[in-house]
Formats: sequence, structure tokens, C-alpha cells
Amino acid sequence: MKIVLTLLLSIFITHTAVSHDNELIDYLRDVAHTLEAPADLDPLIDAVGDRQFVLLGEASHGTSEYYTWRAEISKRLIEEKNFRFIAVEGDWTSAYEVTKYIKDLPGAGDSAEEVLANFDRWPPWMWNNEEVKELVNWLREYNMAIPEGERVGFYGIDIYGMWDSMHAVIEYFEKHYSEYADQVQQAYNCLIAFDDNPQAYAAAVYQGRADCQSDVAEVLSLLREYEEQMSTGDPRNYFNAKQNALVVKYAELHYRSMPDRGPDSWNYRVRNFKNTVVRLGEYFDGNGKGVVWAHNTHVGDARATPMANQGMENIGYLLRDRFGPLNIFIVGFGTHRGSVLAGSEWGAPMEEMEVPEAMNNSFGDLFYRAGVTNALIVFDAETPEALSEPRGHRAKGVVYNPLQERGNYVPTILPQRYDAFLFIEETGPLTPLF
Repeated sequence: MKIVLTLLLSIFITHTAVSHDNELIDYLRDVAHTLEAPADLDPLIDAVGDRQFVLLGEASHGTSEYYTWRAEISKRLIEEKNFRFIAVEGDWTSAYEVTKYIKDLPGAGDSAEEVLANFDRWPPWMWNNEEVKELVNWLREYNMAIPEGERVGFYGIDIYGMWDSMHAVIEYFEKHYSEYADQVQQAYNCLIAFDDNPQAYAAAVYQGRADCQSDVAEVLSLLREYEEQMSTGDPRNYFNAKQNALVVKYAELHYRSMPDRGPDSWNYRVRNFKNTVVRLGEYFDGNGKGVVWAHNTHVGDARATPMANQGMENIGYLLRDRFGPLNIFIVGFGTHRGSVLAGSEWGAPMEEMEVPEAMNNSFGDLFYRAGVTNALIVFDAETPEALSEPRGHRAKGVVYNPLQERGNYVPTILPQRYDAFLFIEETGPLTPLF
């Protein structure tokens, strides 16, 4: 009897899955917008409406098509909807060199290649590539044709460049407020003693060494105490220095929490993502519009995946929670097969790796079976009930092993995680500039 019941249950589940798949395939064929040129993005640009922040994901950190389509979306938002900045999953100090170049600020580099070479921390291919170079050149050309006060910026929201941020803050005080430079240097020496090795700092604290939290806070307190004086005299450089000090704050928290193996380390990092985007919005006229480039894992609402149940936050969830879902527009990306730039482990040499065909019944597989090739889906209230069931959505990082594909799939309720989705049937690798 038990065998019969198990068999009947298996038949029911299989029949239900096939029925749901057929329903979803019909739906995708009906609503998919073919993507061939920037004009095909019209439904997405229209759906954005007046929202303040648009978050653009990617299913890897080494795929050319994700970068080129994010660039096309960003250009249209800048030109047609007055978006003022692009914020990327990269270091603040390196990205600020891009901002100086595209805005023609003092001390700017001479070319896009020169400023992108500042992204030299592993993995350098993430931002030092041909696809980003083309966008940087476009941004500079766009900015040079409009008044200085309306020019668009390019900023980093990550924390891994902590040491560069510390040195930038020290340099700010040495150049503008030398009377406090020794105080800042002494405070940061607590971290500098670990010689650009945050893991060594985390291990030392875990083993009982005093942490550097109060030292890091001392620098921020100094910047806040004299904010009126510093920001009035030179608001741009003050904003840059304060942001670098905040990077150090969240990086110290992030690394110090790593040995606990809980969600705190992850959450400190993504809170800096969110807080940086909010501060940029305030910096640009109080409610400036911004585009965010980060991995699907960061931009897609965590509550539509198992992440939230594990106590993990992300920028999509945090911004929707703060501003409301009607002021945030999230775009996810995915593929069926192709190739990608990645490393076999953290710090390993860059490799071009094959991306196998999407696993059966995953979203990549579903889109492929629907035959939509390269397409845009904008979700609305009419999405079928079957799309509200979790299904695997592939996520590759800078570390990738094609032989361990199963672990790369995140159970996802697609229309809750994103407002729109771009599917590229076959993707290729980024083109590095080095």
C-alpha cells in the first residue's frame, strides 16, 4: 500500500510540475519582449516611472552581456529620467577616480583606461574591462555637454578596499586639516598594523586581542564634529573623506564578525551598500535618482529566497523596506549557457570558464524551453500563480567551479525578487583591459 501511495504521489507531482511548466512557458511566450537594441528596453523604462532607485543585477561577475545591457539601461535612465549617479559593487576609492575623470574634476586621470586601472584589487576584471570603459567614455562625453552642477557620478559601494579608504582619509586631513592628521594616523594605526590583511585582524580579535572599533569611530566623530566647517568650505572633498571613513567603519565590523560564521559579517557589508546609496541620493539634491549595479544576490529582494530565513539582508530588501517597493525597481539577469570570467578560488588567476546549460526545471531552463532567446520580462499583477512557486535561479560569483553547479542555484520566487528580468540565452565573457 505504501509503495502504491508513493507512486501515486510521484505521478501527481510530476503531472503538476509539467502542467505548471506548460502554463509558465505559455506565459513567457506571451509577455516576453525581444531584446536586440536599446529601443527594446522601452517597457522597462516605462515601468520604472518616477522611482528613485533602479537596481540592476547580474548572475555572475564576469559576463559581458550583463554589463552591456546594464549600461544601456543606465544611459536611458540618465538621459530620459534624470538619474544622477551609478553606484557599483566596487571599491569607493577606485570608483571615485572614475567620477573625477567623467566630471573633469581636479586630479583626474587622462583616460578611461588609466582610471579603470585603479581597480587592481582581485578580481580586477570586474571593473577594469572593455565593457565598463565604453560606459565611462559615454559618461564623460555626456557630462561635458551639460552644466557642471548636473553632471553624473560613478561610485563604489563595497568595503573590501578598506586600506585604500584609510589612506585617503589620512591624506584628506594632511592636506586640509593638518592639525588633526596625527590624531587620525594614530587611530588608524590600530588597523594598519595588520598590513592590509583583514583576515589576520579578524583572527587576532577572535583570539582575544582588543578590537579597533573605538579607534575607527574616533575618526568618524572628528569628521562629524567639524562637519559644518569642512563641508561648507569644500563639500565634495568632505563627502569623499566621510564616505571613506564610513567604509572603514563597516569593513572593520565585517571582518571582525567573520569568525562567528553567522549572518552579521554579510549584513554589515550590505548595510554599507544600502547606506552609501542613500547618502548619494541625499548628496544629489536631497533625493537624487541612482542606478545600482550589483550581483542578483544583492539586489534581488532577500525575502523571495531562503536568505531572509537565514537572517541575511541585502540591498534590495533594505531599500524596499526603507522607501517602499513603489520607489524601488529591481532588475534580475540570467542565462541558459555560455562562458564567463572567474577564478577557481579566491585570488586565483582569471580563467575563461564554460557555463553549462541550465539545470532542468530552473528558470534558465524554463526560459530556454519557452524559446524566448534574448528577452525582457516586466512583472505585473497578472503573473500566473505557478510563478509564485520557488524555482532554482543560478548565481555565479568571482569564484566558480562549473563541476559544482547544483550548489549555485538559489530557490527563488522570481516576481517577488525582481520587478523585471533580462534573459540572455547564451552569454560570453568580459573583455579585460589588462
